[in-house]
Amino acid sequence: MPILEKETARDRDSQSLPKVPVPPLKQTLDTYLKSVQPLVKEEQFKKTKAIVEKFGAPGGVGEVLQKKLLERRDKTTNWVYEYWLEDMYLNNRLALPVNSSPVMVFTKQTFRDQKDALRFTARLIRGVLEYKALIDARELPVDFARGQLAGTPMCMKQYYRLFSSYRYPGLKTDTLKVQMNAASSAPEHMIVACKNQFFVLDIVANGKQLTETEILSQLEKIVKKSENAEERLPPFGILTSDGRTEWAQARDALTKDQTNRDSLALIESCICVVCLDEPSRLDPRDTNRALLMLHGGGPEKNGANRWYDKSMQFVVGMDGICGVVCEHSPFEGIVMVQCSEYLMKYITGSTSKMVESSSLRELPPPRRLLWKCNSHIQGLLSSSGDRLQRLVNNLDMDVFQFKVYGKEFIKKQRMSPDAFIQVALQLAFYKCGGRLVSTYESASIRRFQEGRVDNIRSATAEALAFVKSMTDERGTFTDSEKMKRLRAAINAQTNYTIAAITGMAIDNHLLGLLRIAKELNMEKPEIFCDETYLASNQFILSTSQVPTTVEMFCCYGPVVPNGYGACYNPQSDHIVFCVSSFWENTETSSAVFVKVLNEALLEIRDLCNKSSAAATKPAESSQGAGRAHKSGK
Repeated sequence: MPILEKETARDRDSQSLPKVPVPPLKQTLDTYLKSVQPLVKEEQFKKTKAIVEKFGAPGGVGEVLQKKLLERRDKTTNWVYEYWLEDMYLNNRLALPVNSSPVMVFTKQTFRDQKDALRFTARLIRGVLEYKALIDARELPVDFARGQLAGTPMCMKQYYRLFSSYRYPGLKTDTLKVQMNAASSAPEHMIVACKNQFFVLDIVANGKQLTETEILSQLEKIVKKSENAEERLPPFGILTSDGRTEWAQARDALTKDQTNRDSLALIESCICVVCLDEPSRLDPRDTNRALLMLHGGGPEKNGANRWYDKSMQFVVGMDGICGVVCEHSPFEGIVMVQCSEYLMKYITGSTSKMVESSSLRELPPPRRLLWKCNSHIQGLLSSSGDRLQRLVNNLDMDVFQFKVYGKEFIKKQRMSPDAFIQVALQLAFYKCGGRLVSTYESASIRRFQEGRVDNIRSATAEALAFVKSMTDERGTFTDSEKMKRLRAAINAQTNYTIAAITGMAIDNHLLGLLRIAKELNMEKPEIFCDETYLASNQFILSTSQVPTTVEMFCCYGPVVPNGYGACYNPQSDHIVFCVSSFWENTETSSAVFVKVLNEALLEIRDLCNKSSAAATKPAESSQGAGRAHKSGK
C-alpha cells in the first residue's frame, strides 16, 4: 500500500514542528487579570481577582484541570485544535454569511460581454486545478513566518483542506468533514451555480482533464440551460444561508427524497463551487463589492446563487464583481489569500490556453442538479430567504482607503505596523465610546503542529493610558508624555503578539481548562461563570490583519450584535480598512468609526512627527550632528 508511505512523506513538514505548549497556569491567570482590569469597574475587578486567586490556589481546581490538560497534550498532536474548532465554529448557530464566512474581494474586472466573463471563469477554473495539483502533490512551498519572529517554518495542513472540506449542518453542532483519501476516490467535479440553479461540471473526461477551451464550452452550455424557464427549479442554495440549526432541519426534510439525496451527495463531494452571478445593478465601488461578496445582495439578487457549506466559492459576476467566499472552519485567512493571489496571477499572467475548437472533444453536457420540492420545503425556502434579507438589510459596511501613509512611515518610527494599527483602532474606539472594550486580534500559531490561531487581546492597560492622554481636553499631557505612552502601548501590543504566536496567550488555555472541567463532569468552575469572563469573550472589536501582494482585500462581519469587524490590509503607502457593524444596533456606525479612525491615524502621525522634530533640533545645533543622525540607521 504505497498510499501509507506517501502519507508520511507528505506530513513530514508538520511532524518536525513542535507541539503547541500548555502555558503555566499562574502565567495565564496573571495575564487574564491584567487584560480584564482596564475593561471592568473596580468593584467588579476585585470580585474577579478573588475568584481567580481561589481557582489558582495550591491544591485548587485550576491545578487539577492543568494536570489533565498536560496529559491531553501528551496524548494528542494538538491539544486545543478540536476544542477550539467546536467553540469557534462548529457549535456556533449563526448563519455563515456575514457572521462567519470571510470573503476576498478582487479588483473590478472589465468584461466586454458574457463570453468574456466566461473566458475569465474558464481561466480561473484552470488556475484552481493547477493550484489543487500543487497541493495534492504536496509541492506547495512551505510558508515561513513574517513580521515578529520571522523565518520559522509554518504548518501547511490548512492548505490540504482548501478543496477537500465540507461543513455539514447539525441540530446542535456542525461537522467538518475532510476527505484525506486516496487519489482513486478524489472528487473530479465542480458545482457551477447560475441563476440559482446548480450544475455538475466534470473536470475530467476519459481520464484527461478538460482544457480551458473545453471548460469554456461547458460553461456556455450551463448558462444556456439555466436560461430555460420551464426547467427552472426553486433556489435551494438559499437554505445554506440560514442559521445552522434551521438548515440542519431543512436538510433532514430534503433527504427524505432520493433525488435530493443524490444532488446533496454531488455538492458535498465537489472540489469547489463556482458562482456565475447576474449583474447587481449597483455602483461597483469597494463597499458595494464587499457587501455583494458577503451576502450576494439577498434573495432578490445573487444571495441564493451560493452553497455556503463548501469551503471555497469562486464568484464571477457578469458585471465584473468577483471574489471568493470562504467557509472559515477548515483554514485561516492567509490560506485564502495565498490561493486567491495564485489565481489572480495565473489569470493575468498566462497567455490564454484557448485552442481552436476543431480539436475539441465531444463532451457530455453538464448535468443540472434536480430537487424535489413540496409545500413544507417551499415554506422553508421562503423563510430562509426572509432571514437572509434581514441580514442584508442589517449589515453596515464601510471600506476605507487611508492614503496619507502606510507601513513605510510606521517602520521609520521603529514601530511594528501591526501593533501601530491596533493602537490606532483602540484610539478610534475610545473616541467613539469613551471606553475600551474586549478586542480580538487573530494570531497565527502555525509554528506548531496543526496550529490554527489564538487571540491577541489588544485593549491593554498601556493602550488605555495612551488613548486617555490623546483625548484629554485639559491639555494635561505634553507631547513627550504622549509619545512615551504611545511607545509603551506599542511595546505591550508587540509583546502580547509574540506571546500569542509562541503559544503563550490565554484564550485557548482558558478554553482548554473549561472543556476539561466539562469532560470530568465537574461543576462549572466559578471563574467561567463570572460576568467578567463572559464579557471578556464578547468581542465588541473583532480585528485581523490580512495583507495581500496583489490588489484585493478581505472583509467579514462583526461577531456580536453591538460590535465592529475591522479587517485591514497595510501596504507601503496606504492602508485598506474594511469596517462592518449592524444597523439594528444604535451604538455602532461604520461611517462614524471610519471617520474617527482617520482622525486617530492623523493624530498619531502628527505626534510622531513632532516628536522626531523635537529629537533632531538639539542635535542639529552641534556641528555635523545632523548628518551623523541620518546615517545612524
